[in-house]
Amino acid sequence: MQVVSVKKYKGSSYEVVFDDDRQIYLHIDIITDYGVRAGREFDEKTLDEIIYASNKRRAFQYALYLLDYRDYSYREMYAKLEKTYKNEDLCFEVMDKLVSIGCINDKRYAAMLAKRYVEIKKFGIYRAKNEMYQRGIRGETAENALEPYYDMIEENIALLLEKKYSRYLTDETDRKSVEKVKNALVRYGYGYDDINRGIKNYFSDDKSFY
Repeated sequence: MQVVSVKKYKGSSYEVVFDDDRQIYLHIDIITDYGVRAGREFDEKTLDEIIYASNKRRAFQYALYLLDYRDYSYREMYAKLEKTYKNEDLCFEVMDKLVSIGCINDKRYAAMLAKRYVEIKKFGIYRAKNEMYQRGIRGETAENALEPYYDMIEENIALLLEKKYSRYLTDETDRKSVEKVKNALVRYGYGYDDINRGIKNYFSDDKSFY
């Protein structure tokens, strides 16, 4: 098929019209790489290659746009791309490029999430791990990122009890209030043994920890 016209569309995009009335929109880089110009003829195979290259470029630019706002795990970004472009090979090629230039790095992302969830939000390991799972960080990558924070469990529980739940802990014999606090800490992602130990320490005579 023959190219009838190549007209600037908007920005760096051009409208390419073929003699079968087909219209496609290509970035100037694709136009240049494939020598697309009026009068040039392309067979279907080459045209498919051009469209694939164009879509891959768009997918890469879309990924960079998303990364301007926040980091993504490999799984998260792949899901975003696959939902939009519906082509596994294209998405894997874009992901390979993102990884190779350091835009996608699950270890770095996992370390940042672990710090946010445990050190800043004071989540327990279980909650932090679940939140990371939802972000596509799983298995050994999540475990390794969280490992340095196990030592913060006791401190975080103590801080939560003192700063957030002390109004419920005025009487150690008030089982209803104590259970309410325990349930809240479970939702934060702490284990029962750690919670019980934290409550016991809170009501002990030694408040030097706080």
